[in-house]
Amino acid sequence: QAQLVESGGRSVQTGDSLRLSCATPARTVMWYNMAWFRQAPGKEREFVAAISRTGITKYNSDFVKGRFTISKDNRKSTVYLQMNNLRPEDTALYYCAASQPGSPAEVAGSYDNWGQGTQVTVSP
Repeated sequence: QAQLVESGGRSVQTGDSLRLSCATPARTVMWYNMAWFRQAPGKEREFVAAISRTGITKYNSDFVKGRFTISKDNRKSTVYLQMNNLRPEDTALYYCAASQPGSPAEVAGSYDNWGQGTQVTVSP
């Protein structure tokens, strides 16, 4: 399986911005659908955003509300999650994941390759 390595998580304050990165082996983002999920303590893992290998994006409409943007750089084989106007409820471990094309983007079970996660903590 391709190794996914997340980075960019840290402690910030309400209203701040962060950009998470997910480095993948060469050409991974050209052949797989990629996504970000997050998991807060005591809660289930939830879908944040996804980008297909052709660049089509999808977001969790419950809480993203225009604050987050997923993108990818095919040349660098890296996926990004730009997060603006962060709130304390965004505090979670953020995971990058890869799936074969054709599976539902928002379903965690669609993804068979996961990174170790990067922690985002937002203080009031």
